[in-house]
Amino acid sequence: MRYFHGGVPGLRPGDLVIPHPPRVLDGCPVCAARARGLTATLGGHPVDPPTRRADRVYITTDREYARFYASLCWYGDLYTVEPVGEPEPSNEDPFPSWCTPEARVISVYDRAVQLNPGQRNRLIRRWAQADREAGR
Repeated sequence: MRYFHGGVPGLRPGDLVIPHPPRVLDGCPVCAARARGLTATLGGHPVDPPTRRADRVYITTDREYARFYASLCWYGDLYTVEPVGEPEPSNEDPFPSWCTPEARVISVYDRAVQLNPGQRNRLIRRWAQADREAGR
């Protein structure tokens, strides 16, 4: 299975992705809401709710979902990763995802990820559809 993680920039193959507290960047309403334990909204849709497992790293098989999280890091990077430790299925996300104690970077898939409005809106629509299908 190919896993992705979107997050902080600058990691290299072999580096570990480890859990960390939410990063708050000046002027980022999503960051500020997450740091307060709240869920921000974008276009009227909930975005990036606080995680239930702050002691874990989240990974997914959905590349575009991981790209979204990379974009939240203000030019974050998209990585292919392998779990370190036993991955547990996450029921927090509408897309296939797992949480694991750590993840090892296998390769850098894309650097400095930014989503244009069309890409972001397509993902938000997919997210909303997946939430409706899951009854959320």
